[in-house]
Amino acid sequence: MADSTASSTLRPVPSHEDRPVYVIGGGPGGLAAAYALRAQGVRAVVLEKSDRVGASWRRHYDRLHLHTTRRLSALPGLAMPRAFGRWVSRDNVVRYLEKYAEHHQLEIVTGVEVSRVERAGDSWLLHATGGRELTGSAVVVATGHNHTPRIPDWPGRDAYSGELLHAGDYRDPAPYAGRDVLVVGVGNTGAEIAVDLVEGGAGRVRLAVRTAPHIVRRSTAGWAAQFTGILVRRLPVRLVDTLAGPMAKVSVPDLSAQGLPRPGTGLYSRVKEGSIPVQDVGLVDAVRKGRVEIVAAVEGFEEGKVVLADGTRIGPDAVIAATGYERALEGMVGHLGVLDERGRPVVHGGRTPKDAPGLYFTGFTNPISGMFRELALDARKIAKAVARAAGRTRTAD
Repeated sequence: MADSTASSTLRPVPSHEDRPVYVIGGGPGGLAAAYALRAQGVRAVVLEKSDRVGASWRRHYDRLHLHTTRRLSALPGLAMPRAFGRWVSRDNVVRYLEKYAEHHQLEIVTGVEVSRVERAGDSWLLHATGGRELTGSAVVVATGHNHTPRIPDWPGRDAYSGELLHAGDYRDPAPYAGRDVLVVGVGNTGAEIAVDLVEGGAGRVRLAVRTAPHIVRRSTAGWAAQFTGILVRRLPVRLVDTLAGPMAKVSVPDLSAQGLPRPGTGLYSRVKEGSIPVQDVGLVDAVRKGRVEIVAAVEGFEEGKVVLADGTRIGPDAVIAATGYERALEGMVGHLGVLDERGRPVVHGGRTPKDAPGLYFTGFTNPISGMFRELALDARKIAKAVARAAGRTRTAD
């Protein structure tokens, strides 16, 4: 892996042209941006707070695979090996990111966390670990969509004495063999963990659902759901909603009798609100066969029990909250007026906020067409925008 620059060597340099673009985050988005910048002749320095690239991927549960195809998940400048198969595993994603950094000889500094970014004349000032102040010509924020685990502040949560953990702390089903487990949240993570628990020998698995999700097959007759996502992403929302309804009825059985009815709102309308469809990797069969039981949403905890929205009280041995993550950007850039009311960057890719030229964001959307694919597209757009601003655009790959 390419940790080619020691933290102690980082110093602001006097010439604006020589000041690097700092890329905050050594995940796929940050690495892709760094390579694309290099391809445009721009020096890029990646700042990664952990000791290795791909830190968030290393923390994911063991059975995780990309829900997008290998061919459409490669970052710029390096294909994923065919040996990884069509659906790339978590471990192989990590291997790929390590190889990507090494192959492109990216300039990466580990163990440096950026706490605040400020405008400093025509440059950017980054406040980082150990009191460092780094000056860059531009900044790319790529700290990721899944930054800080979020568990709702349910009434009685703090007094609950049972086992309660976030999905980010779940690794494999072995600790839950023979036990009664409640998984809260039916996004892709919650759905996959529920299936993992069933297949791993959990005694009972219940899945708490507040809003019924759209469920799509990951692949149908060889046609990946990602292909459809790419084709429809620029079509009118109403049209996609209209087309998706009949397709869902053909490809996914009605699970209303098991407590999981078809959603009342359109698929693409939900995507625009930030809710990505659940790609089926075994949930449909598990629910249909009663191996995963659907229950009402969690409302709180009382006297050692979990209180559900329908008034039911249950006493699982463990509760796994697949309740999402915070982007946690407020401390770093919130003072710049570049976030919306939900804490999301107001722009991404090659565009910069009106009052913050030279500040770029990647990896904070949840696209239907695939995260890795969009990170690759964003990286090229960012690099071209930075090079254009510096007056040295190249014809990149």
